[in-house]
Amino acid sequence: MDIVIKLSQFLLSLSLLIILHELGHFIPAKLFKTRVEKFYLFFDVKYSLIKKKIGETEYGIGWLPLGGYVKISGMIDESMDKEQMALPPQPWEFRSKPAWQRLIIMLGGVTVNFILAFIIYIGMAFAYGDTYIANEDLKDGLLVENKAMQKVGFQTGDHIVSVDGEKIVKFDNDLTMKVIMAKEVLIVRNGTEQAIKMPNDFVDQLSQQEKSVLLDIRMPYVVGAVAPDSKNTALQPKDIIIALNGQPTKYFDQAKAVLESNKNKTIEATILRDEKEIKVPVMVTNDGKLGISIGRLGMESLEKLGYYKVSKQEFGFLESIPVGITRGKDQLVGYGKQLKMIFSPSTGAYKQVGGFKAIFDIFPKTWSWEVFWNITALLSIMLGVMNLLPIPALDGGHVMFLLYEIISGKKPSDKFLENAQMVGFVLLITLLLFANGNDIYKAIVGK
Repeated sequence: MDIVIKLSQFLLSLSLLIILHELGHFIPAKLFKTRVEKFYLFFDVKYSLIKKKIGETEYGIGWLPLGGYVKISGMIDESMDKEQMALPPQPWEFRSKPAWQRLIIMLGGVTVNFILAFIIYIGMAFAYGDTYIANEDLKDGLLVENKAMQKVGFQTGDHIVSVDGEKIVKFDNDLTMKVIMAKEVLIVRNGTEQAIKMPNDFVDQLSQQEKSVLLDIRMPYVVGAVAPDSKNTALQPKDIIIALNGQPTKYFDQAKAVLESNKNKTIEATILRDEKEIKVPVMVTNDGKLGISIGRLGMESLEKLGYYKVSKQEFGFLESIPVGITRGKDQLVGYGKQLKMIFSPSTGAYKQVGGFKAIFDIFPKTWSWEVFWNITALLSIMLGVMNLLPIPALDGGHVMFLLYEIISGKKPSDKFLENAQMVGFVLLITLLLFANGNDIYKAIVGK
């Protein structure tokens, strides 16, 4: 069932992005009276799953879910229709239109991608508001268990003050990405400010470690399930261990350290059960554990117990507009920085480039519209930016040649465009194989 939910979200998001991207080409093409021969979701190599011709355009769904396309008459694209291009130009063809119209048609797809992302972020601000923990409320710092983070100097209990000079106001999902791409992170440890220089190849260092959360809030030791044959049946599900062997253990990492130093011993545990403190004996195993599963409290329960104050900000419709625009701008700038790292071999970030499996893995196993729309908005930005790359066969490649034509007044020959399209297509296939090859490699080595 989990994989069905993930697959449903993946296909719905991908289909939505492809259709809207291609509509971005289709609509201006029709406005400029340019014939569109095909409009396809997914690729129809050899045959289509569904197809229907309406007017001059064939609409359909292909069987290969690697994207989609619109086939515009008189345009040198992935179809490489040389027979059509060998005939005299017709008024309804792309090649017969003024350069400025062709430019608008080519920019239509990425324009829709960016507009869609901003609309989603505006809608999310209006529908869900902003829920977060203020950074100043993280009095005891963050949990740092990732080996690569520890290697560069982070420790559990560190309080992050700023990243590359930008003051951190709240703890949210964006903080981890900011730290990954940072050059310097300012922290407070035991009351003293300290700067941590991030290595240029930090992303590569991360790839060498087993996957784990980089930064997280510190959680209490909550008892999950207790097996019938456990030696610690005095514990019950939802118990919160607040002290061990006389030492306060507000957080799980503190309890873990006490257990490590008391292997194969019976010690006293102070637990919080139904808002009452109870003392019970517990037996520590030879590997420094209690032999029980670990539970986790929701943010509402943590707030009630006084661990954290959860801030909730709601926005009216007009207020949501600047909030959503700012969110979209931040994601766009952030993704641009990621691309810069990927194209800088010294960072090793290219090793983390993923294909369709990597995108599939982003989606959660449970359905959440908030998460779905957040991922879709990010993917829309990624699709827009990638399509703007000046690679022949991508929108950015066509735009590059059109800008040359507008500036110089000289139109590249059809033969040149055909050759450029072929080079770009080979390059795209290479990138696709590399990205999906990375997925396969990670699956094999388990990283």
